[in-house]
Amino acid sequence: MLLSLAGGLALRAQEQRGDWICPMDPDVRSEKPGKCPRCGMALVLKIPERVEYPMEVGCTPEQALPKQPIQLTFRVLDPNTGKTVTKFLIVHEKLLHLFVVSENLEFFAHVHPVPQKDGSFTLPLTLPYGGMYRLLADFYPDGGVPQLAVTTLYVTGQAPSAKLVPALDPCKSSNLTATLRTEPAELLAGLESRLTYSLDPAENLQPYLGAWGHMLAASSDLIDLLHVHPFLVKGGDIQFNIIFPRPGLHRIWTQFQRNDVVNLVTFTVDVKAL
Repeated sequence: MLLSLAGGLALRAQEQRGDWICPMDPDVRSEKPGKCPRCGMALVLKIPERVEYPMEVGCTPEQALPKQPIQLTFRVLDPNTGKTVTKFLIVHEKLLHLFVVSENLEFFAHVHPVPQKDGSFTLPLTLPYGGMYRLLADFYPDGGVPQLAVTTLYVTGQAPSAKLVPALDPCKSSNLTATLRTEPAELLAGLESRLTYSLDPAENLQPYLGAWGHMLAASSDLIDLLHVHPFLVKGGDIQFNIIFPRPGLHRIWTQFQRNDVVNLVTFTVDVKAL
């Protein structure tokens, strides 16, 4: 009994001195347990091997039509057994985040499919256009690491064409206006960029889904989808750090909450080659 107690105390002391890591932001480290100051996730002593968990998506009816309701079903598969994963850890107050973007980059949604008893998730959805939609799912299977899974959904018909051009003018939303500042001023692919939003008014800003903001950046061809949370918050200035993998135009949607209202602001940036 005494040996067991001593061993437990030694292990606890070792854990207190350990290298605690955020599973979502591995560059965040601490000598003691706690929560990540960036994303709010619990720090862990050891991150499991980064293995990809496949995700299957079903659509009912099979032929999706614009402006007609559909139901999407999501299943995450264990990469070792192929069975449906049934246990997930909460990420930013939800078990599954889903971002939906139309091929003309005119439609954006950040929604949360509902978990079912069999481990699947379902989501009723009505999409405005025909054509291709890109879906980015963010989830954390128990025993694994946080995952980002991308898939494509096709809706009968064609989306209206839209010309993408740089757009950096202040963006007004429901109850605030956002001004975007980029560092460096000319964004370069492959290098870290700092995107700082100045929000006006800055009073009564609130965390939204466990973070001071949620950003999704999409390349014009929808190959690159980047989900980012704030790196630094100072008053009404909220900074995101991001690395654009390729040059070209990128549309950026960012959500902030103020006075219990979720605001969506949109900008388009031109990323240059090195």
